[in-house]
Amino acid sequence: MKLYFLLLACGFAMSLQAQHVHHGRTKIDTTAAYRLSEVRVTGKTGVAHIRKSGYNAMTIDTKSMQNTTKTLADALRAAPGIKLRETGGVGGQTNIMLDGMDAKYVKVFIDGVPQEGIGSAYRLSNIPVGMADHIEVYKGVVPVEFGTDAMGGVINIVTRRRPFQWYADASYSYGSFNTHRTTVRFGQNLKHGWMYDVSFNQNYSDNDYKVKTFVTQFLDNGFEQTDRNKIETVRRFHGRYHNETATAVVGVKGRRWADRLLLNMTYSHEYQQIQNGVRQEIVYGQKHRKGYVLMPRLTYAKHHFLTDGLQVSADVAYSRNVSYNVDTTAYKYNWYGQRICTGSMGEQSYQNTESVTAIWTARLAAKYQWARQHLLTANYSFNNFDRKNRSYLQSSSRITDFSIPKKTTKHIAGLSYHFTPSRLWNIVAFGKYYRENVEGPVSQNADGIGGYVNRRMSSDALGYGTALSVFPLRGVQTKFSYEKAYRLPTITELFGDDDMESGRANLKPEMSHNFNINLSYDHSFGPHALYAEVGGVLRNTRDFIRRTIQSVSGTYYGAYENHGKVRTMGYTLSLRYRLGQWLSVGGTFNDIAAKDRERSLSANSGQRSLHYNVRMPNMPYRYGTADVVLRWVGLGAPANTLTFTYNLNYQHEFPLYWENIGSADSKKRVPTQTAHDIALAYSIRGRYNFSIECNNLTNEDLYDNYSLQKPGRAIYAKARVFFGK
Repeated sequence: MKLYFLLLACGFAMSLQAQHVHHGRTKIDTTAAYRLSEVRVTGKTGVAHIRKSGYNAMTIDTKSMQNTTKTLADALRAAPGIKLRETGGVGGQTNIMLDGMDAKYVKVFIDGVPQEGIGSAYRLSNIPVGMADHIEVYKGVVPVEFGTDAMGGVINIVTRRRPFQWYADASYSYGSFNTHRTTVRFGQNLKHGWMYDVSFNQNYSDNDYKVKTFVTQFLDNGFEQTDRNKIETVRRFHGRYHNETATAVVGVKGRRWADRLLLNMTYSHEYQQIQNGVRQEIVYGQKHRKGYVLMPRLTYAKHHFLTDGLQVSADVAYSRNVSYNVDTTAYKYNWYGQRICTGSMGEQSYQNTESVTAIWTARLAAKYQWARQHLLTANYSFNNFDRKNRSYLQSSSRITDFSIPKKTTKHIAGLSYHFTPSRLWNIVAFGKYYRENVEGPVSQNADGIGGYVNRRMSSDALGYGTALSVFPLRGVQTKFSYEKAYRLPTITELFGDDDMESGRANLKPEMSHNFNINLSYDHSFGPHALYAEVGGVLRNTRDFIRRTIQSVSGTYYGAYENHGKVRTMGYTLSLRYRLGQWLSVGGTFNDIAAKDRERSLSANSGQRSLHYNVRMPNMPYRYGTADVVLRWVGLGAPANTLTFTYNLNYQHEFPLYWENIGSADSKKRVPTQTAHDIALAYSIRGRYNFSIECNNLTNEDLYDNYSLQKPGRAIYAKARVFFGK
């Protein structure tokens, strides 16, 4: 805690010294990183509200990334406190850590609609950055408007809302590992408020990059030989991935009876070859999965509904997610692509299963403002999840009883009061009610796997919190927020993933006391602009849901249990400088660690834990970013711009298992690593755009997860054209 006070004191001293300098409107342009302070907005916009409120929140401006091959996940990289953990190339799993909290604590929304359970085809790493106008990130304490149980925070993708009468936007990129990305979008605003918007995007990659690993040799006598000390460079041969997504929006805007009434229809399909298991030494040659998602959504919003000052919004969405896991071959493969017949079916687990998930979500929100100082917000969210499974095999060796339904129903209600007596300070107080009903398979066995019976369970909880924002000096802002928050178990924790995660339907919700404190300095003088921020986080979590590994007939599965207490504590630093339109340079540094605070070894044991107060294993805790952006405005013509971007990503090493147990020399670790990316883009009148990018410029061996190597040096080129009126 001494470090917190030292950092805050340094920031406060800096702000006092800056008071002798004339204060002006902030003009910081974060370009390839995050928008620290939005300048082209008024006080009535959501972006400005995020900056002025007491919530630990920020926005990521994606406008400057439109001409790159970045995805929405890539756009999040440089924001303070955010860490992406990826399992491979295009189509690989991407988990988003936020202020030291794992991905299961972070919920993703698109235009306020939750994306939980809709399938991997529509994950952020598959959506091009051009689909978003900006990204809102709330860390730790979450406003009631989202109606969610996210203890770590919320990421809300706000899609592009062009004011053009008509427009057409198309781009295509090609690069290393036979990677293709295509995006087409067009729309029109018609008379009487009618509008339509249609978009299509496609991702394809062979993902045949090189990795370093030991190779199992298949001998002529039928035996196998493995030298784990002999590391070879081999090429992936079974990693092809592609997905296609189409979205159509039609409706009316700006009518007397509706500011917005829109029908949105989304369809997404994907196919993925599974190259390896949870370790790179495990290699597959035919295992794959595929699926599709169909999601209609209806949205309504109206300001001054029935009376002045009352704003209402509502939306309802249905998602049908169908996926197939196929593993039926009787061959075993090595990293040379060679194979031998094993006589038993399945490379990992013999299966040919279909999973059909239906999700209904609904949200009703109302805001009432009076006398300019008072704002009352009410929100109710409903989520219904129903998954059915079946096997196409005559005899299934799966550990899940397909005859037992898997259902959850979540109700989350919230009420908040926001008081803004002056421009110098404001405060919000809120309460949340959570209720979850679960029906699904519960194991009767001691190890928690097999012997399932159908059970129905329910749980409810009441949370509350507050957020305070103070502007003590010109250019200085202090934020404090607290929440007693709950996280209801995820679908995977409750029911598994129909592959290698078994789940446990009788898990209890986690409870956490979340604290955030931030001090920022924001000042511009002439063409110069400076922004600095220091933030501290503290999370005390009870009934922590821990993932364990269980073995069934020699095959390992993920299992879950409620056990223990975890404390997450640390700080984030951000600094950015801008010189007019020509230069933007900045970076972030994050040191946030989660430690085990449970004294007993297990939930029903009095034996003292050997890793009490030790950092949780397999979790990054120290990482940072830096970027430099140079612009040449008017190059070739007044409306043309040449942009050069450099990005750096740093990650400190972290252990796979408990760091205090065993010899330090023999510990399995994700190594310290630094990645460098560069990009050059040229825009002609904003209409014709060309770019070339190089990721992992120095061809480093990069890992976010132990032994799962990410792609080496990769080069991509992109062309984009835009027409609009």
